[in-house]
Amino acid sequence: MFSYRDIQQIKSHGLDVDIVNHQLELFAKGFPYADIVKPASDNDGILVINDSDAQKYTNIYDEYSKNHKIMKFVPASGAATRMFKDLFDFLNSHVPNKTSMTTVANITKFAFWDDLKQCVPNNASDFNIIECIVSDIGLNYGVLPKGLIAFHKSGDYAKTPVEEHLDEGALYAKSGNEVNIHFTISPEHRQEFESLLNRIVPQYEEKHGLKYNISLSEQKLSTDTIAVNLDNTPFRNPDNSLLFRPAGHGALIENMNDIDADIVFIKNIDNVTVESNRNDTIKYKKILAGILVKTQAMIFDLIQKIDSGFSDTNLIHQFITTKIGIKLDQILSIDEYRNILNRPIRVCGMVRNTGAPGGGPFWVRDSQKITSLQIVESSQIAPKSKHIMNESTYFNPVDLVCCIKDFQNNKFNLKNYVDENTGFISEKSKNGTPLRAMERPGLWNGAMAKWNTIFVAVPGTTFNPVKIVTDLLNPGHQ
Repeated sequence: MFSYRDIQQIKSHGLDVDIVNHQLELFAKGFPYADIVKPASDNDGILVINDSDAQKYTNIYDEYSKNHKIMKFVPASGAATRMFKDLFDFLNSHVPNKTSMTTVANITKFAFWDDLKQCVPNNASDFNIIECIVSDIGLNYGVLPKGLIAFHKSGDYAKTPVEEHLDEGALYAKSGNEVNIHFTISPEHRQEFESLLNRIVPQYEEKHGLKYNISLSEQKLSTDTIAVNLDNTPFRNPDNSLLFRPAGHGALIENMNDIDADIVFIKNIDNVTVESNRNDTIKYKKILAGILVKTQAMIFDLIQKIDSGFSDTNLIHQFITTKIGIKLDQILSIDEYRNILNRPIRVCGMVRNTGAPGGGPFWVRDSQKITSLQIVESSQIAPKSKHIMNESTYFNPVDLVCCIKDFQNNKFNLKNYVDENTGFISEKSKNGTPLRAMERPGLWNGAMAKWNTIFVAVPGTTFNPVKIVTDLLNPGHQ
């Protein structure tokens, strides 16, 4: 199927023919649906924290962070295409829609207004205003990543999400006198990120009296997936080369695997809020981290006891089934228990669902018939199981705190804990020609499927995503 030229192109991507052939097989047969048993709920997969425990976990984390390396990991490579989709639709059709009308009606409330008004002509039409927001005659926001867009006003100053993450990092992700933050970025915007950081980091170091260690990485070519035609044959560009596409945020597990830290906080670039609304975010980040530190200590203690001859399988069985999100129907061998314990750990905040049910926390049965806590996207749920999804009371705000080292302080190889059978296929197009594209297991679902997991209820005030531009008018951003 592949020519010599194809094979050279595959190798230049850091892939090999066997991997690409496996991808083609997945296009043909598809990904299996998740075998969801039931939604995670209060005290059945979702830990609900009372005030006294909240303070206890906060104290545990504050003490731990004094002499351990903490890292804040921020996926920031995605373009803001979806954020401005409705505005582009208006420009293309000349037909106003709800988003375009709301944007224009409230234009002076946006943090980017001061910059925008410099390029909007007098007596500008709605079309002119929208064009100046998204196109290169103005702010050119339509091609920028969210991290570089003015989200919030602080006095007369407009703050980007990058700056809000610097502020947040100083309040919950510091290690002693340092703050370590890693942004994943797209290569075409590296220069803009570096320019922004070079300008603002000294200001934030002075503001907080801390040193910032900022690192950037790009999604690796070796995580790309081949695109196919509608008949599942390899899609080819006009020059007959193969087309490879970025395989979604799950590919960032490779970037995370390069991180060296004792604890890693993960939070999306757009999930930030104004300073006056930040208290719950800081409070619950520390609570999640305290739960992680305490659970990690208990796991490490059990592993060391096992290695010293401890063999009370009933006690270990009870710990696994009540503390780290795994339900076992039978007693296992001591070695099997040790293998379960010796895994990366994640503690994930979950927000109560106040809208339509969708992806979120579920009890899921795997191919070995072991039931565990998983974050499942709605596209992974079979039509016959939609009634289970509709019973869900929580959804996933992408609020994670992770331990990526073992009891001997060695880094786990995170690629060993990915469920490669988790992913999805979608229809896209290239230069007007339809194609099928594959996304790898998502970062917080399939890419972490074999992690030990704890879900914790957190308030909705900690979740302030910006999916469309008018979300910036919500209270958490004003």
